[in-house]
Amino acid sequence: MKKHPKPYLGQLLLRLAPEIGASVLLEPKWGFAGQITFKNGRRRYFRYNTLDINTLGASEISKDKDFAAFFLKQGGFPIPAGKPFFSNSWSEAISSTQNIDAAYAYACSLGFPVIVKPNSGSQGMLVTLVHTKKEFYAAMREIYKVDRVALVQKRIVGKDYRVVVLDGNVISAYERIPLNVTGDGRSTIHTLLTRKQKLFIRAGRDTRINFEDAALLRALKKKGYDFESILAKGEQVFLRDNANLSTGGDSVDVTDSMHPAFKDIARTITSYMGLRLCGVDFMIEGNISEEPKKYWVLEINSAPGLDHYVKSGAAQEKIVEALYREVLMHMEHA
Repeated sequence: MKKHPKPYLGQLLLRLAPEIGASVLLEPKWGFAGQITFKNGRRRYFRYNTLDINTLGASEISKDKDFAAFFLKQGGFPIPAGKPFFSNSWSEAISSTQNIDAAYAYACSLGFPVIVKPNSGSQGMLVTLVHTKKEFYAAMREIYKVDRVALVQKRIVGKDYRVVVLDGNVISAYERIPLNVTGDGRSTIHTLLTRKQKLFIRAGRDTRINFEDAALLRALKKKGYDFESILAKGEQVFLRDNANLSTGGDSVDVTDSMHPAFKDIARTITSYMGLRLCGVDFMIEGNISEEPKKYWVLEINSAPGLDHYVKSGAAQEKIVEALYREVLMHMEHA
């Protein structure tokens, strides 16, 4: 049986904590949970990517995409149009008419294609762009297997960015680019994806391209391709509906080039949502280096996992190490 690597955060904190005179007790079997003891005697805990830095209420709100969107809208921040809908069993249990059929009617009112996704969850799991009634019902039923609440949202187009804020400071920002391949005029799409998978493995990323993934197959079909298609030299094809690194996306660091106004917006959102550490996801028309004109806040994340980002390259690894070194120091004194 293949042995899976321990989660990145625990291993990183084991390495960084001694630099500030702290120690880490890591649960040895899985490596998900740990206790940090600082030199002043304070103890803090973490589980997977969740650090003992944000308050419980604010963290719980950020995990619920619909509640988070409600408060963001109340704060005057632009969000994609969307509504939550319940699985048929849950809508019956709570006497609600907001079931899968109501969701489809709402999707029609928005106009296809629309985005559907679980209300909870992370890493782009089951986020799907659907174009037809058949696709809609199939995607919603998959979501209801893991979450009794699904979101239906208007599709918006732009560049996808994550900005990480810690105690009022922007400490990381990067563009997220969906899984894609670029043709060389000779290789099939299957071959290009296989090469990309080898690059992921070489970089230490645990991303695995599933060649039977329905979203991947659907993307190929809609673009008129299959795995045996040969792309022209320089032709780029995007194969996912989201840009999460966990689904094969790439990252480009933009921390130093982002416009000061976007830094202010990210800081304001983090403070407004009652968080100290927060990943703010933007969709932007244009570039984050330009003065804001049109943008949306896609989501917020109180435990921004950076496992895939850190494995994108040596520069990203240094950024993440600096980020968590800063987090540790803030956890000790606040």
